[in-house]
Amino acid sequence: MMDVRAIRNDDDLTWALREVEAYFDREPEVGSPEAERFDVLAALIEAYEAKHYPVPESDPIDILSFAIAERGHSQAELAELLGSRSRASEILGRKRGMTLEQIRTISNAWKIPIAALAKPYPLSGETAPRRKRKRDVSAAA
Repeated sequence: MMDVRAIRNDDDLTWALREVEAYFDREPEVGSPEAERFDVLAALIEAYEAKHYPVPESDPIDILSFAIAERGHSQAELAELLGSRSRASEILGRKRGMTLEQIRTISNAWKIPIAALAKPYPLSGETAPRRKRKRDVSAAA
């Protein structure tokens, strides 16, 4: 039988997150007991987080801003998680993207689903991809 239990509180959630984290480093083979356990834990985590930590559908920076404005977190707290005030400002200002390690750290500390923080989002100053210029035939003649 699988070592899985209901998630009834934040301690249970922390336990479940630690359990599934191991599967990110070593992905279980499809159809194996480990893959089944991962799927069950992921479903339990998702259901608990949706009920107790609902996150508005938005991009990761909007979600961080929401957590600061509505959940009682602060930019100083984010800076502490990320290691510096400038890094927090760069991320909130869309000047720098978050790394996977930063996403995991914020997710664990603020109970925000990793999937919500890992979505792609635009950085300031980004423009549409450049198109290759066609060579000017008249200049070559």
